Amino acid sequence: MKLSSVFPAPPSNAASVALLMLRVVAGLAFVLHGSSKIQDPFHWMGPTAPVPGLFQALAALSEFGGGLAWILGALVPLASLGLFFTMLVAVFTHAVANGDPFVGHGASYELALVYLSISVVMLLIGPGRFSVDAFIRARLNRTP
Repeated sequence: MKLSSVFPAPPSNAASVALLMLRVVAGLAFVLHGSSKIQDPFHWMGPTAPVPGLFQALAALSEFGGGLAWILGALVPLASLGLFFTMLVAVFTHAVANGDPFVGHGASYELALVYLSISVVMLLIGPGRFSVDAFIRARLNRTP
């Protein structure tokens, strides 16, 4: 695997500022959503949950750990992949299984779809210049 696929070349400074803002705000939201789940990762959905404990733990880890990774801009492709699948399940659960509306007064799949879209942006574009990933990429590309 080429390093460029793990640490994509950063975009311009202006785009990097926008990505930084997006990463920090969405990352903080994920940390807050995941903080209660990470306290009891295998059982946060309750005893009658249709989802096995292992998948609950993966979702808790992807939300809490992925949110931290986005805030720092560290391992963003890996964090984004975990968040992508977590939000894909959330969108499917709300939209298909539960029949919830896109926007509504109560359960809806709007927010999960927004977070799913952000994870696609982070997967395809990367975290930008102001990130741990960009710092690592710059260090690895230095010539001695």
